[in-house]
Amino acid sequence: MKNSYQVEPATTVQEQPLSNDLAKVKDITTSGNPFLVVLSLFSLYLIWGGTYLAMRIGLEGFPPFLMASVRFLIAGSLLYAVLRLRGAVAPTRAQWIGSAIIGTLLLVGGNGGVAFSEQWVASGLAAVGLAAIPLWTALFAGFWGRWPTRIEWLGLGVGFVGVILLNLGNGIWANPLGAIALLLAAISWALGSAWSRHISLPPGLMSSAAQMVVGGCVLLVLSLGLRERTPNLAVGQSLWAIAFLIIFGSLIAFSAYGYLLRHVRPALATSYAYVNPMVAVGLGVLLAGERLTLIELVAIAVTLTGVGLVSLGKGRV
Repeated sequence: MKNSYQVEPATTVQEQPLSNDLAKVKDITTSGNPFLVVLSLFSLYLIWGGTYLAMRIGLEGFPPFLMASVRFLIAGSLLYAVLRLRGAVAPTRAQWIGSAIIGTLLLVGGNGGVAFSEQWVASGLAAVGLAAIPLWTALFAGFWGRWPTRIEWLGLGVGFVGVILLNLGNGIWANPLGAIALLLAAISWALGSAWSRHISLPPGLMSSAAQMVVGGCVLLVLSLGLRERTPNLAVGQSLWAIAFLIIFGSLIAFSAYGYLLRHVRPALATSYAYVNPMVAVGLGVLLAGERLTLIELVAIAVTLTGVGLVSLGKGRV
């Protein structure tokens, strides 16, 4: 969410230098080398498509918020320690505050919401529900003066029709609580993605590290507050799933996402949302025995058409 629900949103109010590993990469919308952008998109398309099933498996041994907390605390702490050892500057107070805001929106509301919903919603359907993220992101971008273009408005309309069709099926609304959690997760992730371009955040990969550390702490507090328990902590499959989420879903893909948010327009950065459902649904059917109804298949096609139109919209970064 797209664990689910589902990379490092790093932009600042004032222009800041990129970290050493990204310093030579220019904005893809100008004359920069597109290789890292393509590589980042490719990693999101494949890795995040598999995180939905990984979260589903992880839930066999962990409750949702504790699972997300373990994932981001470990990944964030490791990345932060490595960056500091390599000489990266620690975030300022303002950057920690910005990281707390964006990390809470993306990782607690977004990823945590997806993990919570997958207690009842199939992993493939969870990915489809989050396919509306580019639609919400396009709307939130208007808060900062970048309203959708005509073709993006068309995509918004088509996409929301797809979401309505999806809600007509029994899969997502079989449990209203899971469906509402999935909807709120998409909105929270989209708001965090759009806002991250206009708030003070650490430069480079340090932004990912700070957001994961803070988000993991908030998730842990939430887990303790809800008194979550781990009855099957020793389940081997769930431990492997958590390891996949930490290494691939967080350290690699989450950092790539933040890079895209800084270098391409939001519609392209969130385009993973219309590729992930195909990967997630395929994995869910092949490996987890999940099934889709006809109306849900139609909803997938309509929703992906809408977000595809949004991704074609032209605009400034």
